[in-house]
Amino acid sequence: MARTAGKSKTRKSMAKRYKLTGTGKLLRRKQGKRHLLENKNRKRKRNLGKATLVSAADMPAIRRGMPFSNFK
Repeated sequence: MARTAGKSKTRKSMAKRYKLTGTGKLLRRKQGKRHLLENKNRKRKRNLGKATLVSAADMPAIRRGMPFSNFK
């Protein structure tokens, strides 16, 4: 009787948090724009609203959580 490995499934929480760009990189939202906004200046809040790329150190963990994304 043959044994099969478990199916790798996409972690849906990760799929909702990250977006794949056209060149295969990952975008994420920045932290710190949920509360305590009164004592952050306007420029800081504006820049927190923009997306940024995921660092190379975090990529292996995201690859494991999203096995069917084709990112480089």
